[in-house]
Amino acid sequence: MGIALAEALLGNGHHLTVWNRTPEKADDLVARGARRARSATEAVAVSPTTIVCLDNYETLQRVFAPSDGSTAGGTVINLTSGTPNEARAASAWFADRGIDYLDGAVMVPPPAVGTPGAVLLYSGARDVFDRHAGALASLGEPRYLGDDVGLAVLYNTALLEMMYATMNGWLHAAALLDSANVSAQEFSELALGWFMPAVVDYASLAEQAPELDAAEYPGALGTLAMNLNALEHIARTSEEQGVHTDQPRVMKQIAEQAVAAGYGTQNYLAVYELFKAARTRS
Repeated sequence: MGIALAEALLGNGHHLTVWNRTPEKADDLVARGARRARSATEAVAVSPTTIVCLDNYETLQRVFAPSDGSTAGGTVINLTSGTPNEARAASAWFADRGIDYLDGAVMVPPPAVGTPGAVLLYSGARDVFDRHAGALASLGEPRYLGDDVGLAVLYNTALLEMMYATMNGWLHAAALLDSANVSAQEFSELALGWFMPAVVDYASLAEQAPELDAAEYPGALGTLAMNLNALEHIARTSEEQGVHTDQPRVMKQIAEQAVAAGYGTQNYLAVYELFKAARTRS
């Protein structure tokens, strides 16, 4: 991802100094005009703005610790994955050293960075974002989420959860059909060609989002209790077919908890109230 970010910046005419923990990874960038720094300290010392993409926030602070004070007055834009609390702690850590800070998240795979349709999320001080929005546009569409510096990584985590849950649903469903020697390709024609677009497409979820905000879940077209019956069948079928059962069991348990909480006569979206209630109990 770091290479993709650097390539996009170079491609848009930015002067660039690069550093990587594995120096040879920057060889192609240097051949294209980037300057190679011998250390992270050197890289940030010569750059008023530093964009960093590492594996976690602990590594971020370890990399920047030797340059303590040398970037005062500069800006760090961090595209490292983690948690909202880690983002807030990093912001405070840099603020103590006189460094402006933006937290961010890249919402596309490396080959899509810098292409039309690429989206990157940012949160932190609005004035810091505004000063750098032009350069950030070289990486993709910069979307500012707010001054709570933890918002970008929170959005990122929520979107990834949605992605993995959707992917696991598809993979588990394909495994169920595989137990009857139906190929994933054959199943996909019905599952992805008709069922998903017709029943749970993203447009319909967007249309239902106001119901979540209003806590209105009319059960006229189907109740949570009815959905629990379907989830029970999924769990039992998975067991009968010898397919991994943890995921359907968890989904069934969530529905059972929502019914026990009094949402049985409302529609499946009422599970949202169960998820929110867990936050108020913690």
